[in-house]
Amino acid sequence: MPKTHDVIVIGGGPAGYVAAIRCAQLGLAVACVDERVDARGEPSPGGVCLNVGCIPSKALLDSSEQFERLKHQFPSHGISVDNAAMDVGKMLARKEAIVGKLTGGISLLFKANAVESINGRAQLLRERTVAVTPPSGGGGKTRTLSADHIILAPGSAPIELPGIPFDHDRVADSTDALSFARVPARLGIVGAGVIGLELGSVWRRLGAEVVIVEALDEFLALADHQIAREAARQFKRQGLDIRLGATLQKADKTSDGLRLEYQQKGEAHTLEVERVIVAVGRRPATAGLLADDSGVALDAGGFIEVDDRCRTAADNVWAVGDAVRGPMLAHKGSEEGVAVAERIAGGAGHVDFNTVPWVIYTAPEIAWVGQTEKQLKAQGVPLRTGAFPFAATGRALAMEEPVGMVKMVAHAQTDRLLGVHMIGPHVSELIAECVLAMEYSAGAEDLARTIHAHPTLSEAVHEAALAVDKRAIHKAN
Repeated sequence: MPKTHDVIVIGGGPAGYVAAIRCAQLGLAVACVDERVDARGEPSPGGVCLNVGCIPSKALLDSSEQFERLKHQFPSHGISVDNAAMDVGKMLARKEAIVGKLTGGISLLFKANAVESINGRAQLLRERTVAVTPPSGGGGKTRTLSADHIILAPGSAPIELPGIPFDHDRVADSTDALSFARVPARLGIVGAGVIGLELGSVWRRLGAEVVIVEALDEFLALADHQIAREAARQFKRQGLDIRLGATLQKADKTSDGLRLEYQQKGEAHTLEVERVIVAVGRRPATAGLLADDSGVALDAGGFIEVDDRCRTAADNVWAVGDAVRGPMLAHKGSEEGVAVAERIAGGAGHVDFNTVPWVIYTAPEIAWVGQTEKQLKAQGVPLRTGAFPFAATGRALAMEEPVGMVKMVAHAQTDRLLGVHMIGPHVSELIAECVLAMEYSAGAEDLARTIHAHPTLSEAVHEAALAVDKRAIHKAN
């Protein structure tokens, strides 16, 4: 069939909408097809991240953290508040307003950049042809499009445990957990990863007793061991009950909740909860995306197979974001979308997977970039490390948040930074300096000789860099 666009992007999440806008900026005729609608049945671009992931969860984290500070930190500042209470309904309404503002903003960006936004479910057919079915109940006929290039960005969905299906009430997924109408008295969470820890933190701060069961024996295995150890200590102090090496076997409904059965160290245990959130990871949302003759291959896990430039096996069909290899992070997907757009337009396009930052938005926050000390030692890389506690910085003390540390890992011979790991206040922002340093192949000495304002939290980064050479000023080396 005749070409309708230069580029068709399937998926309106952070990978897809960013790719569409960048393609349009580069002079290409672009359509972005996304099936998501809001509660009113209106198109709601932004994917999981803006609608039911990154943004709404951070809104709830911020609301619940303000409530936590009101109860536990304000008295230290001399501020007394009696009978503080959280209106869950207003908290959820605030979250929805933020989501609506941001998804509406994407629609405006599409119009400003002349991206055709199409609401419907897309399937890739042969020879870069796309069939678009209107949303369920939306009426209308299937539309067929064709383009020189296709970018697949379908995103991801929560993984469901075998034998324990989501009922979206007592057995909830991460989306359900963003809209509990009231605080559960006792909440079970399966999975002590990023999602489980963040959602567990929200509802614990609001008054729920939270028990997290994690199948792995090691807590936060992806993080540096010192950071993970400090995180476990802080979460325990806050009241999160994290049970490692615990595998959920069964979830039976009771008159007022659920009875969970799990195995831990070879022993059977039961746990009575009002609700359970299953947060054991996410899977690529590729079901129904590809016709049999599309030419695009999926691996055993349902991920779209791509090369290091995000090309699939089909000519001029690309794939980005959660549905391809690499971490399921919104910013990783966005950068892949930009890189692919630039490659389509004849540019170089580049994503450095060695400098993708990770953040867990608990309190204290956790962030890192690069490799851990354990990973590098396993490779036989000669190392030097330096760490500095936030408790030794004036700003953290003034903020009543003197917990955590910054740790740097540098090559022992070249001094090049290989990893930076943090736990503490606002480290989601502090990590950016270290990402930039690593992107430019900086050494610890470069950060050590960079002036950091006083008093700031960033001084912990400066002192950790000095500590690599055992010359931190404000702590004994």
